[in-house]
Amino acid sequence: MFAIPEQFSNATKASFDTQFAILSSLTNTTFQGVEKLVDLHLTAAKATLEESSAAARQLLSAKDPQEFFSLTAAQAQPNAEKALSYGRQVASIAAGTQAELTKTAEGAIAETNRKVVQLIDDVTKNAPAGTENFVAAVKASISNANAGYEQFARTTKQAIEAFESNVSTAVNQFAQATQKAAEAAPKAAPKK
Repeated sequence: MFAIPEQFSNATKASFDTQFAILSSLTNTTFQGVEKLVDLHLTAAKATLEESSAAARQLLSAKDPQEFFSLTAAQAQPNAEKALSYGRQVASIAAGTQAELTKTAEGAIAETNRKVVQLIDDVTKNAPAGTENFVAAVKASISNANAGYEQFARTTKQAIEAFESNVSTAVNQFAQATQKAAEAAPKAAPKK
């Protein structure tokens, strides 16, 4: 008779241990993603500062307005390409971190579900006569919760794929716009 409370107690302890391990894993993954972003930001900021100083010196050394505008136009395309590369790297880091978080969460939830089903099976083996309806209701609730989670996971995955597609489309549109602007810049420079 005392086996059921002991089983729930052990299951609760195991659940807390599992949740702590999941939280630790998710936290580590998040910190790794943030660390990659910070590293990217610092590298980009340092490179931008150095390149801006060099570009400013080059522009200040222009002998006339035509040379100034030619130098400005020549700098536009590489700067646009660097901005696109930076955006792609940020998107890549975000997508990689998200994929790792999803993988960890899905694995943890599947393992938790397996343990809960096992616990329910173990408890129902020792259930007293007349509790069959209650046991069936508990099993149905767990089954419904699992189905709800699976639907939520599919919907979340679809939303993430749509977001990634939209980001990719925006980056491509930006690339096309900067390409056109860079091509138009030499034509707009004043002629001497």
